Amino acid sequence: MHDLFSNKPKKERLINWLGIDAWIDSRFAETWYKFQERWSAWTSSFARFRLDGWRRGTNEFLSEALTLGLCGLGFIYALAIPAFIEFDENKINQGKYAVKFLDRNGTEIGKRGILHDDAISLDDIPDHLIRATMATEDRRFFDHFGVDFIGTARAFIANAQAGETVQGGSTLTQQLAKNLFLSSERSIVRKVKEVFLSFLLESRYTKREILKLYLDRAYMGGGAVGVEAAAQFYFGKSVRDVNLAEAAMMAGLFKAPTKYAPHVNLPAARGRANEVLSNLVEAGYMTAGQVHAARINPARAIETRNPTSPDWYLDWAFEEIQRVAEGKGVYSLTARTTIDMTLQAAAEEALLSTIRNDGRKQNAKSGAMVSMEPDGAVRAIVGGIDYGESQFNRATHAKRQPGSSVKIYVYATALENGYTSKSVLRDNPVSCGNWSPKNYDGSTGSGRSIDMGYAFKQSLNTTAVDLSMKVGRDKVVEFAQRLGIDGVKKTCSMALGDGSVTVLDHTGAYAHFANGGKSARPYAILEMYNGKGELFYSRQRDEPEPAQVIKPRVVEQMNQLMNLVVTDGTGKRAALDFTHVVGKTGTSSSYKDAWFVGFTGGLVTGVWFGNDDNRAMNKITGGSLPAQTWQSFMSVAHTNMNIPTIMGLSQHPRQAQEQQRLAEQRKTEPAATQVASTTRKNGIMPDQTREMLKRLAETLRKVGGLGEPASADPAAPKGTTPERRADAVPRAVPPQ
Repeated sequence: MHDLFSNKPKKERLINWLGIDAWIDSRFAETWYKFQERWSAWTSSFARFRLDGWRRGTNEFLSEALTLGLCGLGFIYALAIPAFIEFDENKINQGKYAVKFLDRNGTEIGKRGILHDDAISLDDIPDHLIRATMATEDRRFFDHFGVDFIGTARAFIANAQAGETVQGGSTLTQQLAKNLFLSSERSIVRKVKEVFLSFLLESRYTKREILKLYLDRAYMGGGAVGVEAAAQFYFGKSVRDVNLAEAAMMAGLFKAPTKYAPHVNLPAARGRANEVLSNLVEAGYMTAGQVHAARINPARAIETRNPTSPDWYLDWAFEEIQRVAEGKGVYSLTARTTIDMTLQAAAEEALLSTIRNDGRKQNAKSGAMVSMEPDGAVRAIVGGIDYGESQFNRATHAKRQPGSSVKIYVYATALENGYTSKSVLRDNPVSCGNWSPKNYDGSTGSGRSIDMGYAFKQSLNTTAVDLSMKVGRDKVVEFAQRLGIDGVKKTCSMALGDGSVTVLDHTGAYAHFANGGKSARPYAILEMYNGKGELFYSRQRDEPEPAQVIKPRVVEQMNQLMNLVVTDGTGKRAALDFTHVVGKTGTSSSYKDAWFVGFTGGLVTGVWFGNDDNRAMNKITGGSLPAQTWQSFMSVAHTNMNIPTIMGLSQHPRQAQEQQRLAEQRKTEPAATQVASTTRKNGIMPDQTREMLKRLAETLRKVGGLGEPASADPAAPKGTTPERRADAVPRAVPPQ
């Protein structure tokens, strides 16, 4: 055979592809036919099991029920696992933090945390308090197994009819589970965990044990946990002795202790107590006649709060306590803090008087202030205008836009990267994307050449934005984070303070420049003692030495720039006539925030003005009320002119004159001058000196036959010695 196209003989093929294809097809077909035959035979054997009519319906129902039941069990188990993880039996016996605070001199200034006492047995708790609690919170407590489905349904119907929440469906066991193991968030996940934990508690404890745990662990306002602590706090007596009216008021606290606490809102507390008395009658626990006397003679709570308590400071110090004491297994403790009560009072007065006299007419209704030593020891915190009205701490928790006060991070970054305080910059128009900054006067830049000092003291926005872009915005962010500021983000307007910071953090960042560039994280705790008076934390002993985080050259030049702000720039109102001041003003867009943060050689202070609702003020800038308030406070915070010189600046002339006067005085009165120089440093009497003088006085008492010496510090915990309590951080003394 020849190929018709090539006219060449055709070669024999080595592989028969057509034969292989036919063999594969036949095998597949044969396999499929055999499978069909076997499937038909297998299914035919089940024909006799085929159901019809009601039998089929019953079978289908049971099959679906079994399937859904198995799926439901798996789902419930999956939901229960997180609850079982939350369960920690140690939490039932574990106490919470209860802290007594001392000032830096060892004088008690307040308490925070729980006032907890579970030493009272259930049999000693008055029956009318138990009945009032059950009538209000869980009438079927002894009839359910952790979750009251009947009570939940009744509460659901009542709430639907009222159109609001008038009844709660949680049992005492559920509330106990939440108090012990869960947060107060409102979510389905938390509610599911609560249900499973309730079942777990009911399976492990008797009803009496659960009731006792609830009465001992429920928070009842004012820092009191448990009915015994609440009775002592509100009525000054043991729970054994509370009458029906007092028991009704206490039982009303379980629902909302902050809302119904008598020292917060007495009319609301008495109204709630009347509801509890009505519940006692409705539940059948008492008659209307039995509760009548309690209605006409309501409970009278005693005042237990200290009106001079530095509450803003204590709230923050308590947070610091929990951070420092984490994992140490100590819950009842005494802490010696860094607060200076004289400076605290002066700070409160400076801020309040400014708001009262000038702020309100310019629509500035709120403010905050923080003052600390250059090493970060916080001496005073003012977190608002009225602590009784609002406990929100604007100094430590409110994050506000810092405005131009953030420019120190931009300029310091530039100084770290080759610029100097004499570098020539340009006030040119600059753009970032489709945005262009404007200066305070509304211009987009004059186009002229200026030195860095002029640009900084006049707070030119165009130059700051241009500088941040040339230096590198990532570097600015890194520098701010090095100083403890996380609110500076990489944006076009970051150099104008479009981020958010707290007064505490911002002031702490400035402290790095006050101490020569060393780390200066704000701190409140000097020492902590356990219930036995044993020292288990000392900042001087347990904390590392501060690291050098800014080069001294950068600190010197930055301080020179900030000094220009006060002497010839936007912060002139902050100037003091007896020492140098450095700092920076800041005003956010639309006048919503106004700042002045600055320091002398002895104290670093930050001041913020604004409104809680973020409304604009009436053109208040950082150089007006904030600088004015800063100056007012710092004028009384320093009691003499023996203040360290700020790095990068020369000694102030007034301070030089004072030192010359003291030198002349030493020649004529050497002994008196030696005592004066020993007891004054930074305008401050060190604690070591104070302790030395106390010991000297005690020795003189012994020599004079006046009996045994008094304790050097009556408020100090047992086992405390002056040497162990020595605080090397200076303290400003009261004005002479």
